[in-house]
Amino acid sequence: MKKHIVCFGDSNTHGYCADPSDCADGGDRFNEEERWTCLLQKALGDDCLVIEEGLSGRTSVFDDPLHECMSGLDVIYSTLMSHEPVDLLIIMLGTNDTKERFGVSAACISLGLERLVMKAKTVTAWRDGRPNILIICPPHIGDGLYLRPEGDAMGFGCPEKSRELAKYLRPVAEAQHCAFLDAEGVAEFNRLDCMHLTARGHRQLAEKLAELVPSLLA
Repeated sequence: MKKHIVCFGDSNTHGYCADPSDCADGGDRFNEEERWTCLLQKALGDDCLVIEEGLSGRTSVFDDPLHECMSGLDVIYSTLMSHEPVDLLIIMLGTNDTKERFGVSAACISLGLERLVMKAKTVTAWRDGRPNILIICPPHIGDGLYLRPEGDAMGFGCPEKSRELAKYLRPVAEAQHCAFLDAEGVAEFNRLDCMHLTARGHRQLAEKLAELVPSLLA
């Protein structure tokens, strides 16, 4: 039976491409030959089923007054139950949580992630009833965000909060008995909006996960 790996995240899991010249199809989403989820599937082979559950704008637990259905907490139950039995849940969230309109610190973002993890662990979709979660801290948002129109909507303080996330998320992972990966320095972001992965960044993340994930499934 295949191992089911659910990848739960935001636009960097969905595969948003901020620079069409970096995307093979010239669009705003990397294709199946480029997204880290699809590359991970190829690396792991037929023994695994890697399931994409990425939504642009998704947060850990915060309701967005501008866009509906963005809180991961609201959908984690149905997501996991849709793909049972689940062998591994990979969560990569936090970038959108830094938005100024949510008014939360990096410490509060980590508490939101912990709440999401705790909810996920209670869902009955886990194979043999054993939760297995990998938390990925996204790469830092670059200061160049402030020079872009996207930065106006994101608001003040996003790069600063993103740089603090790992130090708060690592203890959360330890306390909740989750694996942890800090993607800063592992996967590069583009130089246009300074927060979305490049095609190379997707490859880099997939390569790192292809080394890590097998040990989490053993």
